[in-house]
Amino acid sequence: MAASEVLSDKAIRSALKTAEKEGKPRKISDGAGLVLEARPTGTGWWRLRYWRDGKEGMLSLGTYPEVSLKDARQRRDDTRKLVAGGTDPSAKRKVDKAQRERDVAAKALADAGLPGPGTFEHVARMWVSTVHESKVTPAHAQRTLSRLEKHVFPWLGRRPIADIEAPDLLACLRRITARGVVETAHRVKDACGQVFRFGIGEGTCQRNPAADLRDQLPAATRKHFSAITQPDEAGKLLRDVAGYSGRPVTRGALSLSALLLLRPGELRAMEWAWVNVDGAMLTVPGELMKRKKADKGNGIPHLVPLAQQALAILEELRPLTGHGRYVFPSERGGARCMSENTVRAALRALGYTNEDMTAHGFRAMARTMATERLNMQPEVIEAQLAHTVPDALGWAYNRTQYLVQRRDLMTRWADYLDQLRDGAKVLAFKTA
Repeated sequence: MAASEVLSDKAIRSALKTAEKEGKPRKISDGAGLVLEARPTGTGWWRLRYWRDGKEGMLSLGTYPEVSLKDARQRRDDTRKLVAGGTDPSAKRKVDKAQRERDVAAKALADAGLPGPGTFEHVARMWVSTVHESKVTPAHAQRTLSRLEKHVFPWLGRRPIADIEAPDLLACLRRITARGVVETAHRVKDACGQVFRFGIGEGTCQRNPAADLRDQLPAATRKHFSAITQPDEAGKLLRDVAGYSGRPVTRGALSLSALLLLRPGELRAMEWAWVNVDGAMLTVPGELMKRKKADKGNGIPHLVPLAQQALAILEELRPLTGHGRYVFPSERGGARCMSENTVRAALRALGYTNEDMTAHGFRAMARTMATERLNMQPEVIEAQLAHTVPDALGWAYNRTQYLVQRRDLMTRWADYLDQLRDGAKVLAFKTA
């Protein structure tokens, strides 16, 4: 037996009995830094004291009897060799533990059919869940993820993100542009750029190849929603809406689309609780408006003055849907609001194609005609459309911006629509 190996199993059992009898731990040494801490519970803990760069360290080598005296000595000798070779055994243990955890996580992902850590898809999903979802609405985040799932993951998802170069990403983007959806390609490139920047911070890649593709895609041409902006055509549309033979609730949605200047999603989600008949005001909660997520959270509502024509339509709808939450409930039940396709389908039934008129086009119709035909100030119309203002006061300023003028706008706009529908003489263009 070497001079440093002074323990025996008999001595260890004796130390454990003594610790149990006295009710307190005691330490016995085997030499060369190896110590057994005998505990009153009948278990011994192996510890190794070592020195590296003049600093003392302590490392656990397991418990006795699961780790025998022979095994403890072997672990001691292996650890001392690491120290002699310049390796800190405590740091190595942490690294090894982290690697084991990564291996377990990778296996779990593989068993679930998902790409492992370090792949583009894994990093992209991390970015969506930890960063993107905190900045945008759930619907926006889902659209971003859906684009990545459709256009990028099938080709690059399982590749290590660090190995992806600009030509690899460009090949994906050109598959998109080949289908004629250039704007989608730009959105996908922007999303991938954010994924790569996130990966750089996480240490899974070193650079952002999307930044090298700045001049590789054709320019995106923004397509505006189709809208009717001529008085005679608008008059015909309003007469067609008045004669719509479908569900009365759908006819009400068409009519209020023209009167209220709301976005289609805001109109569909309209609740009876938002309607103040006595004050002739509709109050749309801030979280429903098209704003940045931080602006939605501040709760500032959008105010919509109600002309008498709008109030009359709401009163016609009240017996039909006033018993529920939504002014325009889903045909499948009142738990949800009207489908986004309902107004679109009604316009198609009236003979208007997607190139003629859209649900969103009612806003463009008001924006153009209220300026050109009613001489209304553009800033008043913009405020009623709830378009973002660039000033430092932001939404707090927009909450009551031009409210008196907006009441006048909504009344004059409703009266003008009546004139167009009834075939009265329309107002001429404003003169210089």
